[in-house]
Amino acid sequence: MIEGTVIKVSGPVVSAEGMAGSKMYDVTKVGELGLIGEIVRLDGDVAIIQVYEDTSGLRVGEKALCLEQPLLLELGPGLLSSIFDGTQRRLTDIADSHGDFIIRGVTTDALPRGRKWEFVPAVEEGAEVVEGDIIGEVAETHHISHKIMVPPGKGGRVAEIKEGEFRVDETVCVLEDGTEIKLMQTWPARVPRPVKRKENPNIPFITGTRILDTFFPIAQGGYSIIPGGFGTGKTVTEQTLAKWADADIVIYVGCGERGNEMTEVLAEFPSLIDPKTGVPLMQRTILVANTSNMPVAAREASIYTGITLAEYYRDMGYNVAMMADSTSRWGEALREVSGRLEEMPGEEGYPAYLATRLADFYERCGRAVCLGSDDRIGSITAIGAVSPPGGDFSEPMTQNSLRITGAFWALDTSLAHRRHFPAISWLKSYTLYMDQIKEWYARNVAEDWKELRDKAMSLLQKEVELQEIVQLVGPDALPDFAKAVLETTRILREDFLQQFAFSDVDAFCSLRKQYLMLKAILTYYAGLEEALVAGVPLRQATEHPIKNEIARMKEIPSEEAEERIGDLIQRIRTELRSLGEW
Repeated sequence: MIEGTVIKVSGPVVSAEGMAGSKMYDVTKVGELGLIGEIVRLDGDVAIIQVYEDTSGLRVGEKALCLEQPLLLELGPGLLSSIFDGTQRRLTDIADSHGDFIIRGVTTDALPRGRKWEFVPAVEEGAEVVEGDIIGEVAETHHISHKIMVPPGKGGRVAEIKEGEFRVDETVCVLEDGTEIKLMQTWPARVPRPVKRKENPNIPFITGTRILDTFFPIAQGGYSIIPGGFGTGKTVTEQTLAKWADADIVIYVGCGERGNEMTEVLAEFPSLIDPKTGVPLMQRTILVANTSNMPVAAREASIYTGITLAEYYRDMGYNVAMMADSTSRWGEALREVSGRLEEMPGEEGYPAYLATRLADFYERCGRAVCLGSDDRIGSITAIGAVSPPGGDFSEPMTQNSLRITGAFWALDTSLAHRRHFPAISWLKSYTLYMDQIKEWYARNVAEDWKELRDKAMSLLQKEVELQEIVQLVGPDALPDFAKAVLETTRILREDFLQQFAFSDVDAFCSLRKQYLMLKAILTYYAGLEEALVAGVPLRQATEHPIKNEIARMKEIPSEEAEERIGDLIQRIRTELRSLGEW
């Protein structure tokens, strides 16, 4: 260990001299309380330390002790159902021992040391193992089997393998070269975990939200941002995705969010029932909580803590969804620490390396072939909320995120004010994953899925042009065919794009049901056009009672959709056609 002396304190940034030999990002304990920080700059024997806790009362002359190792995260059984802060301190343990407020300098074990886990070996003595190989399993929850893996960089012949109950810090396997493998391993938070190779993202990340799955889908291993102003529903959207999305593990990082919002997440998640398994959702969830009143430097670390936990479960072959709420608060933490370091500011005071840091974070996602003898595939899909001040999408965090991410789910304040939820704008949003996943949709949903999706998008864009004409000359000046477009897009908006997140039936919509609903609406539009060609008055066609059945499609359970909506499509065709014959 290297011991220095504090010579300057500037908020969360502390300078200490006598630190020759220390390295960048080494963890350092500062002052009598042993405040945890990490070195972010070296100048001769002076180390600039980013402290993860409140530095009030810290004096010049106090000691700074460099531990000569980076911020290491503990990875092993016991992570699921846990609530950590940005540096992987277990908040429930702090609450049990110190009350509701975090005491400065307090540390906890990230993984419980007293609990024993039943380890079932998967290899025998004498077997040859390489880095990433699974040597055994632990039943972490009822439905998640925790794979115990050979740590990266290790490998060899198994000299001893044990079976039974062990604590996370006990050895379960010994290699011939003396390497001991425990139930837990450690990994530096800022270093990406290695993989064998990255795969092309060609499988969709199914969310159950119609506007996302049908119009702006992303792939497993992709990344998207949800920018929006205050009250547009970023947090509710991310919570909905966490509950319903097609992921084995959910990592939810509350990065700089308001305390009441994070409290709502912490209170709600343990009570949510996982619709896939029937057990509490927390059994496949990890929460990283770092609210806006907690130390700003730990906020910057929380994103790396979350992505490292996600990489660990990806390496087991699981599909992980990471929700970062919100990356804007992470950018603000970078800006504050950068200002304390007296670095040259970039646009709006953000550091010049903002885009690089964002790219480094998002590039740790992806669909990959994991290390090991078997070619198991895991993925990390990241959804990052962005909170632009005043809903201004031209600000640096949104623009820099746009350059990196593959999908843009833009939340619209005007839609939120009209109580249209999810308030995702179909005009501003886009996805770059369509070409990679359209073949999957054609094989698994319907061959004409892409054709119907493009037709619906075309009608929604046509609606904007027609609405401009209506504002100038009034609706009566439009021809009936244009009015048919407006009637169809109204149905699309109200009966397809709107979705009630708290409904037992409508909260999740299967891909097949989404396709059938869209097909029914576009069949109705085609029927309107045929009726108009046959001379039927538009009012008579639009007042047909079958329109009410279209509006109630979202209430049909997914397992009944094939039969009931399929029958509805047939009746739309025949009954609208009969208007023209009459």
